[in-house]
Amino acid sequence: MNGKYTLAEKLIKSHLVSGEMSVGNEIALRIDQTLTQDATGTMAYLEFESMEVPRVKTELSVAYVDHNTLQNGFMNADDHKYIRTCAAKYGLYFSRPGNGICHQVHLERFGAPGKTLIGSDSHTPTGGALGMLAFGAGGMDVAVAMAGGAYNIIMPEIFGVELKGRLSDGVSAKDVILEILRRLSVKGGVNRIIEYFGDGLESLSVPERGTIANMGAELGASTSVFPADENTREFLTAQGREECYTPLAADEGAEYAQSITIDLSEIVPLAACPHSPDNVKTVAELEGMKISQVCIGSCTNSSYADMKKVAAVLKGKTVAEGVSLTVSPGSKQVLQMLARDGLLEDIIASGARILECACGPCIGMGQSPESAGISLRTFNRNFLGRSGTADAGIYLVSPETAAVSAVAGVLTDPRSAGISVSAALPDRFCINDNMIIPPLDVSAAEAVTVERGPNIKPFPKGSPAEEKLEAECILKVGDNITTDHIMPAGASILPYRSNIPYLSRFCFTVCDPGFPERAKEKGGGIIIGGDNYGQGSSREHAALVPLYLGVKAVIVKSFARIHKANLINAGIIPLRFENAADYGRIPLGEKLVIGGLREAVRSGGEVIAETQHGSVRLILELSERDRAILLAGGLPMYMKGADK
Repeated sequence: MNGKYTLAEKLIKSHLVSGEMSVGNEIALRIDQTLTQDATGTMAYLEFESMEVPRVKTELSVAYVDHNTLQNGFMNADDHKYIRTCAAKYGLYFSRPGNGICHQVHLERFGAPGKTLIGSDSHTPTGGALGMLAFGAGGMDVAVAMAGGAYNIIMPEIFGVELKGRLSDGVSAKDVILEILRRLSVKGGVNRIIEYFGDGLESLSVPERGTIANMGAELGASTSVFPADENTREFLTAQGREECYTPLAADEGAEYAQSITIDLSEIVPLAACPHSPDNVKTVAELEGMKISQVCIGSCTNSSYADMKKVAAVLKGKTVAEGVSLTVSPGSKQVLQMLARDGLLEDIIASGARILECACGPCIGMGQSPESAGISLRTFNRNFLGRSGTADAGIYLVSPETAAVSAVAGVLTDPRSAGISVSAALPDRFCINDNMIIPPLDVSAAEAVTVERGPNIKPFPKGSPAEEKLEAECILKVGDNITTDHIMPAGASILPYRSNIPYLSRFCFTVCDPGFPERAKEKGGGIIIGGDNYGQGSSREHAALVPLYLGVKAVIVKSFARIHKANLINAGIIPLRFENAADYGRIPLGEKLVIGGLREAVRSGGEVIAETQHGSVRLILELSERDRAILLAGGLPMYMKGADK
């Protein structure tokens, strides 16, 4: 550093509890706010309760219900009751089902410049649109923060993105982040904070910045952050929260580790093709492709501004025959404003189907496409099978592209339709927080009884690292394995998020239907993987379920950040091949013997795995705290020891 700080560095510096702000060093951050959602929240609150802390110690914590809102059986309803009573007991705000998607609502009603936020959802970096330092994390890390603990990460490098110019008609913020994904790939943000600056910011509203920050998760970035400027002030003022505004920006002359420049005027409509957000082509290249489904919404593109664009495109038109169009407003606020302003009528009249204010199809909760269907979605992920239909072709596009294509019946470049849609923010949003239950005072909270349904089971506990590990390779997978591969989502599976034993039936079945039974038969073992293992969602179930099935270690070419942290928190040893070529030397069923493992965990460094094909050198890349967690047998056991 030259004495000048980037915005991200300023935010880190102001919240630094321990560690040095040097790339690669472990740092601990004070956390101001937390959020959970219901697909991850039950486990997070079970973990929080195990810490025996009577009340959350953050400035603000919010429990959202936005994922498992389809009431098919008692499971989801019971989970919601558990979360609601936990919120009442322990001092959290509770956002009721129907109030909206956590990231959209948090921008509207809770986020504030300069604050730190961690959430048990990988798209928590959406908060960076307000000038927050917002991280997606596993439920255990969120539970620790709620209990007053710091959030530990490896200091990332700060990667600058300079934005110049203005977007053309028919081009949106979604196209900006798709362009960045095209340039950098799904691994391009690993161990980086993406920081935006430049005169192009003047034309980007907070909701547009939210779209870009949200999909920074698809870059693998630790988080993304925008300055808090006049546009931020206007947004907060329109939300009735002007007192939360603080101007924030990088110091003049601050240096970035690396940077790129993007001229917004040169961006064109883009689409992420199956089955990865970085498989990006221009809409013009794909134009004319017949489609059968269009889904508009998700935490990425469900703001009032997005919906206003969609309504303008659909006004006076009819959705093409053979196309199903669904629209999911991101919050009750958005839906109420659409109704107030007559825009909902335009959307409904077109033949669109209005879904509730929830994640819905984005998390596989309904609206699976037809067999081999082509579905355009304004969502953030198009991983194989995530939609609920294994052979579907899922394309990620902007709201403008989605709406124009829904009317045309084929993928259509919105610029060719000659549509110019203003999405200026209102002077005042509809403000009605009647679906947010504030925390009870301490005396009232003490009288609350937390209610648990029969589907809520205890989370599995890890065991201390062994001195010698002898285990079989019970699964071998390739590059870019997502948490959806490890632990699938969808309407038939998500209701069991608080029931790890039942959930284990589905572990890795996208890759290998026989894995759960094989893991049980072998008494657990070792998983071998490629590059970027564990990308995608922050859901810690992708670590807890393998733990339940007896997985002792995962050996890969490289890890995604959050998943590696979740493995450590669960007590599973994360190992990396020193030589990536050794990946090819370990077949399924190979027995590995790793000696001196506990000592290696204690001291760091490397270990040798002996196989029938020879020795393989493995690297343990662990912070001091990581080593202590693994030696204790996972984060819960570590925290109990730390409390003594």
